[in-house]
Amino acid sequence: MATDLQRLEAQMPDVYEKLKTPVKLGPVLRDEMCCYDCPSVFRKEDGSFGMFFSRFNSHEEVTGYETWMASSDDLIHWTVDGQVLGRKSGAWDSAQANGSLALIDAQWGGSYLPGKYKGLYWMSYFGGNLSGYETDPLSIGMASGAEIKPGGFAHGAYPVLSIYDTDVRPFETQTLYKSTIISDQEETLGYPFLMFYNAKQKGAWVERIGLAGSTNMLEWSRIGKNSILENGFQDIDNICGDPQIIRMGDLWVMNYFVSAGGTAWNTFACSENLIDWISWKGKPLMEPSESFDSRYAHKPCIIHHEGRTYQFYCAVGDAGRCICLAVSEE
Repeated sequence: MATDLQRLEAQMPDVYEKLKTPVKLGPVLRDEMCCYDCPSVFRKEDGSFGMFFSRFNSHEEVTGYETWMASSDDLIHWTVDGQVLGRKSGAWDSAQANGSLALIDAQWGGSYLPGKYKGLYWMSYFGGNLSGYETDPLSIGMASGAEIKPGGFAHGAYPVLSIYDTDVRPFETQTLYKSTIISDQEETLGYPFLMFYNAKQKGAWVERIGLAGSTNMLEWSRIGKNSILENGFQDIDNICGDPQIIRMGDLWVMNYFVSAGGTAWNTFACSENLIDWISWKGKPLMEPSESFDSRYAHKPCIIHHEGRTYQFYCAVGDAGRCICLAVSEE
């Protein structure tokens, strides 16, 4: 299906109005000893909410990401439950394991329940075996489990996407980062499962968002020869990353963050066919403005529940690196 750019652009101001969250409530998850990052919110079977997020403790002997989980009854007050996926000694992911729950209902204002495949819940995560903060190279793996709870997911035995694959593209030759997997039962692009992820090239630190598809959650094929979204800067350090995919009426919406010039903010893009995307050129969905997000206000997870929009994001400011929340006006 060809994209009518003029028609798509005409709908984007309405999308912005639905997504915007001007009321900042501040940090909802933080730890003075650790960095919290990459929020991913979903609905539990009992009606409460869960959040996967990454945890980085610089005081440990081996440092790197782990995936943790928190719970909430009202989306505002959160309690940390524990580690969902840690670092696996002696494995390809022995130092890094930063994951997002897969197959969450992408419908705007929908259930936000995660789907299952072959009776299991799934998580895509980027991992590696070198200690430090996002130490290159990082690859993407798949974990699965029968229950969504601390310790409930088993590590993937091998990466499903890496810089060493024969079909690796120029924009992803240095490392692979955050991924989001959605179910597309219409198989718009020929696959029932689609993975959106950001990756870094060699040379100048430039990250772009790419796309892969799968029929079984374990074998993934890259879609297209190039990235599907970037900031347009080729030789200047910049990031287009952490995609979240939403179905809003007839549109697909991708929330993501931009990092350039020493700061970072959230914005979005729209598509009619999941592969041709147009970025919003207006006011960011989230940008630094308060002491707790004075440097970065990025890595969005936006949901709409009972008439209110909630934007969870990673903030860096005087409260450290933590998870913050902003909401739509009452």
